[in-house]
Amino acid sequence: MKALLYARVSSKEQEKEGFSIPAQCKLLREYALQKQFGIVQEYIDVETAKSSGRTNFGEMVKYLRKHPGVRVVLVEKTDRLYRNLKDWVTLDELDVEIHLAKEGVVLSRDSRSSEKFMHGIKVLMAKNYIDNLSEEARKGQMEKAEQGIWPSKAPLGYINVTGKDGKKVIEPDPVLAPVVTKLFERYATGQYSLKALTKAAHGEGLIYPKSGNPAPVSTVHAILRNRLYTGLFQWNGKLHQGKHDPLVSIELWERVQGVLAGRHATPIHSFGHEFAFTGLMTCAECGCAVVAEIKKAKYVYYHCTGHADKGRGGYADCRRKYIREEVLDKTFAALLDKLHFDEEVLDWVRDALKTSHADERRDQEQAIERCQTQYKRLEDRLQAMYLDKLDGRIDNAFFDRMSAQWRVEQTRLLRDMERHGEAQESYMEDGVRLLELAHNAGQLFLRQPPHEKKRLLNLVLSNCKWNRGEIQAAFRQPFDLLAETVAAAVIEEAGGAELSTGHPVWLGNLDSNQD
Repeated sequence: MKALLYARVSSKEQEKEGFSIPAQCKLLREYALQKQFGIVQEYIDVETAKSSGRTNFGEMVKYLRKHPGVRVVLVEKTDRLYRNLKDWVTLDELDVEIHLAKEGVVLSRDSRSSEKFMHGIKVLMAKNYIDNLSEEARKGQMEKAEQGIWPSKAPLGYINVTGKDGKKVIEPDPVLAPVVTKLFERYATGQYSLKALTKAAHGEGLIYPKSGNPAPVSTVHAILRNRLYTGLFQWNGKLHQGKHDPLVSIELWERVQGVLAGRHATPIHSFGHEFAFTGLMTCAECGCAVVAEIKKAKYVYYHCTGHADKGRGGYADCRRKYIREEVLDKTFAALLDKLHFDEEVLDWVRDALKTSHADERRDQEQAIERCQTQYKRLEDRLQAMYLDKLDGRIDNAFFDRMSAQWRVEQTRLLRDMERHGEAQESYMEDGVRLLELAHNAGQLFLRQPPHEKKRLLNLVLSNCKWNRGEIQAAFRQPFDLLAETVAAAVIEEAGGAELSTGHPVWLGNLDSNQD
């Protein structure tokens, strides 16, 4: 049989050290030889998988679509293949047989529901691991914001530079800063539309520095709304006094906001109230968003915004239909009640998670060990350079500059070690939390505050549609398998023995050593 080989490392650092990709390829080639697969193509990715669209992963998907006779993918383990839900769904739709060599698992259309469910849990945990690393990165950005340093990419009019202390800061772009200042001055007069203002700015060189493309109207509007140009900036909902030089005064910025408010109607919000289900649903008839509003200062109702083109039909009727938040609570709770399995299965999946955690723990320990090695290498360099300074082989200026750079790098390594350690500790915890959610989702849902309800529903459900006051929704993978299995258990009690998909029912009667 023909097969594709896929290997991936999650950072440039791993590729530089040169051990991960060769190790994966060697393992997979030996596996192919043992299973008598002929490898027709090899795909290697060296980048993070926080978002879909990895170059060679995409090429592999294209190859599978063009060659229906090749339906086997060999990969080391789950998190080497995909670390986001979109990639998982993509391969699932192609009906590919996936061999996870290190985990000893083969996934295909004929796999048991239990195997598919466990695979889905692993994918979700891998995504949670990425989210944990992202959360630690956000903490670092918050620390910079607290110090008055803009912690992200510089907007048009500024450039990112390295300060004297080794920290990344922003400073005015000598070319674009005057252009941005003139944007505010012109628009404050009230004599320019956004379109006319953008055209005038193009004539003065308002372009993206890297691509050379002119900035569109939407970018000009975003610039005019951005408080960063006053020296103040908002980060994570909090206002900070920046250390960068402002391009406009606060008074000028506020005048511009007044002109914008006069030209564009401001949407009305129910400030101070948190709605659980906004942003979750769209109207099945017109495709518009479903929003909430408060009636009589205490009752929350949801309805279609009805902003679709009137020619599409159903516009007026679907807009008039309202539903109380309490009714939606019960509707979503009833949906989540379809996710339930007994204690025997819960224990079995916990055992499987422990096995998975052992592999993940080894990977994280290796990552921490690499950081420790790099940290010690820098410390040795600092010690040697200090001796060179004492012996007069280098001057003070060179020592100060290089030591500052290396200390910044050491600080980054310490933070990376801390992030990997925290993510490692949370891996098992996240898995158990997912199991508890699936085990008793309906009851947990009703006890949650609004923001947690929305978070839970986003995790479990997709494609929620509002249909004249009724809710239609689908379960995300792997929870769709669990819901299918629960429904099959009911059929089994009535005399059925298999799932509608042909998979055997796996509620109960399971042990931790399935072949």
